[in-house]
Amino acid sequence: MTELKLPSIDYAAIAPILIMLGVALLGVLVEAFVPRRRRHLVQLSLSLLAVLAALVMVVLSADVRRVTAGGALAVDGPTLFLQGTILVLAAMALLLIGERSVERGGAFVAQAAVTAESADDRQQAEGRNGATEVYPLTSFAIGGMLIFVAANDLLTMFIALEVFSLPLYLLCALARRRRLLSQEAAMKYFLLGAYASAFFLFGVALVYGFTAGIPGRSAGVDFATVHAAVNESPASEVLLFAGMALIAIGLLFKAAAAPFHVWTPDVYQGAPTPVTGFMAACTKVAAFGALLRVFHVAFDQAAWDFTPVLGVVAVLTMLIGAVLAVTQTDIKRLLAYSSIANAGYLLVGVLAPTGAGVSGTMFYLAAYGFSVLAAFAVVTLVRDADGEATHLSRWAGLGRRSPFYAGVFTFILLAFAGIPLTSGFMSKFAVFGPALESGHAWLVVAGVLTSMVLAFPYLRVVVMMWLSEPGESTPTVAVPGGLTATALMIGVAATLILGVLPAPLLDLATDAAAFVR
Repeated sequence: MTELKLPSIDYAAIAPILIMLGVALLGVLVEAFVPRRRRHLVQLSLSLLAVLAALVMVVLSADVRRVTAGGALAVDGPTLFLQGTILVLAAMALLLIGERSVERGGAFVAQAAVTAESADDRQQAEGRNGATEVYPLTSFAIGGMLIFVAANDLLTMFIALEVFSLPLYLLCALARRRRLLSQEAAMKYFLLGAYASAFFLFGVALVYGFTAGIPGRSAGVDFATVHAAVNESPASEVLLFAGMALIAIGLLFKAAAAPFHVWTPDVYQGAPTPVTGFMAACTKVAAFGALLRVFHVAFDQAAWDFTPVLGVVAVLTMLIGAVLAVTQTDIKRLLAYSSIANAGYLLVGVLAPTGAGVSGTMFYLAAYGFSVLAAFAVVTLVRDADGEATHLSRWAGLGRRSPFYAGVFTFILLAFAGIPLTSGFMSKFAVFGPALESGHAWLVVAGVLTSMVLAFPYLRVVVMMWLSEPGESTPTVAVPGGLTATALMIGVAATLILGVLPAPLLDLATDAAAFVR
């Protein structure tokens, strides 16, 4: 009789994951047993405390470098840095999600099953308290992201992908206003996400087949086995390249890289703005964390084969994001195409085969996350009687109507454009420098040229806000509640500090750039 041996688990190292998933389950019980009038405060407090506790555990695990949970999870420098980044950005997103003073009842529909454009829908839009299910859903998504960046085998990565994707599909459909647009966005995201997940899983199957037949090693999809198979497997390389391509499709979809970006503008526009900010910041960190681990740990020996292909994807992503951003007339769609272009810049860092490329990419993810959450925080404040005023024509003259918030948004747009003394400039320098040193000058040239193109739509918004006269349709800027003001203050301060004094975070990213195998 074979004795069953359980894998050793370092519970302290995976405590952030356990905390977030445990609190998500607790949130479900809160929905069942806590009176409706108290749920918002209880759920928001519970979620923020969970994020804080998980962040404390990440800090306490700063020196841990090990593979645990039977080889399924790797706790190393990149894992801890990216988990910390996700948690900090998630705390900011939760502040935006929890805000209820900017719009009475909050940004979320009071009852998810209400029929769009019905009398009940119009009644709930007038101020009934929003659904509090968003908090356990968000906690599940955060927990899935923490697993995603720590996954040490492809099956664990796939499970984590589904754990954080499914809540996001639901969250996108819960906007209080413009219900049809919100539901359409969620359906598009769900259908395309399902296809992307299928591609990823099929790629895992092909890679598993490629690892069969290695002398002295069983077939598997853990990164150590895949790494060994790249050099030693007697199987056809067609399996390897097809598997890599399909896995990359699944990951590039989440990263909003071209040509897998088509969901991004529609979903960003239709989803509740706090959820859009959450996706733009945290999902991008999770997606690129997984890309870094897959291509720097599992497939690093095949870099000669995948670098040209991913390089073309990076250039295409930068080009599409920059050019189509110029044509946008909605501020959320503009920020969506900006996110696509930034995915291209991040891919430049991913393709740099050095520790500097990894650290530069991680720095970029953190800096961009702060800026984009601050941008969406401002978007939630520019509103009229029908809700948020996102059409660019409505922003004309906003600098005359509300110079402070127009100035804040101008600063954020300048950071997106990569103007010196902002985090955007240092971010691009952090990924372009290692790429140039690695001989990828063509990617850097493409990045610089598309950055110049992308600066135009940003500056157009700035000119529109400051040099146009406010009209009758120019909306007002709502007085932010304490939660939104806190998130906005953190985002703007981080954007400034990381542009003027980036060394501490850069040094932290450099020290955390080594993967364990």
